[in-house]
Amino acid sequence: MNKNKNKRWGMIAMAFTAVLLMGGCGSGGGKAGDGSAQPSGSKAGGSDGPTYSFRLAEAHPADYPTTKGDMKFAELVKERTNGRITIDVFPSAQLGEEKAVIEQVQLGAIEFTRVSTGPMAEFNKDFGVFSLPYIFDSDEHVWNFLLGETGMSMLDGLQSSGLQGLGWYSSGSRSFYSAKPLKSIDDLKGKKIRVQENKLNLAIMDALGASATPMAYGEVYSSLQTGVIDAAENNYPSYYSSKHYEVAPYLLLDQHQRVPEVLLVSKTVWDKLSEEDQAIIRQAALDSIDYQREEWAKYEKESEEAVRAAGVTITEVTDLQPWKDAVKPVIESYRSEYRNVLDAIEAAK
Repeated sequence: MNKNKNKRWGMIAMAFTAVLLMGGCGSGGGKAGDGSAQPSGSKAGGSDGPTYSFRLAEAHPADYPTTKGDMKFAELVKERTNGRITIDVFPSAQLGEEKAVIEQVQLGAIEFTRVSTGPMAEFNKDFGVFSLPYIFDSDEHVWNFLLGETGMSMLDGLQSSGLQGLGWYSSGSRSFYSAKPLKSIDDLKGKKIRVQENKLNLAIMDALGASATPMAYGEVYSSLQTGVIDAAENNYPSYYSSKHYEVAPYLLLDQHQRVPEVLLVSKTVWDKLSEEDQAIIRQAALDSIDYQREEWAKYEKESEEAVRAAGVTITEVTDLQPWKDAVKPVIESYRSEYRNVLDAIEAAK
């Protein structure tokens, strides 16, 4: 017990040390996160103002659409500040898995990250709404909501959690895949299914008669291979790029969730930036969205074609009513908590 406590406090101490060290000195002597003021009369934006060197943590590989979105965002920031603000993207979970990274971003030890809104529910309860099943009918419906008033206001709502949302990225729809044949909702009963780490996903699996097994994304392949879990769920690009189809070649296309991605910056870092630099970074994030969505659409199509060619058995669910009936109690149990957002989602159809 004491050993674990010492280890935990040691990690926190390391994180705060990183906060003190992060960022490069600039012409005005400013560092990321050190609270240094700009020189009197200096105008931030463009090439004027302090120089910053930031890191962005990404769980997916370098050629993945979200990573490409990160890189476009970083490119725009560098271009619009004439190289004064640089953001280095670290793909393939080099800086840690998503949940651990979010904690580090809260502390300011890592400045930026792109994460799924799934695990974000453990850090900000409002984001749990995105894990509710079948609340979006299509990708168009998702984006009507995300780019609307309520969706955009949710980005600023993260400040109470030590984070600042900058923009949304696409992640398609999630479906189930298994090491054994999977053809209907009945085939899920009793199966150990990996889910993203939030309480709502546990409730959904319970409603479907399955046994939820939260675990980090990087552990899923070996867990499927060794039988620690029977199944998992994700979108086409993740299913393909992670090579999960090799050990789970049965895909049941039910599209139960459309869980968007979110681009984040530490509030500790954000509050140290000038309003002009904040505006540049925020606009760069928004301007990277269309590029990321285009890359997503291309990769999603390529991924589907690749797994089909690899011999994956794909079963499309044509009647969603039994699925919606099974999870309806879950949605109703959260309706009072998410009423305003759910009403906005309904209005965005």
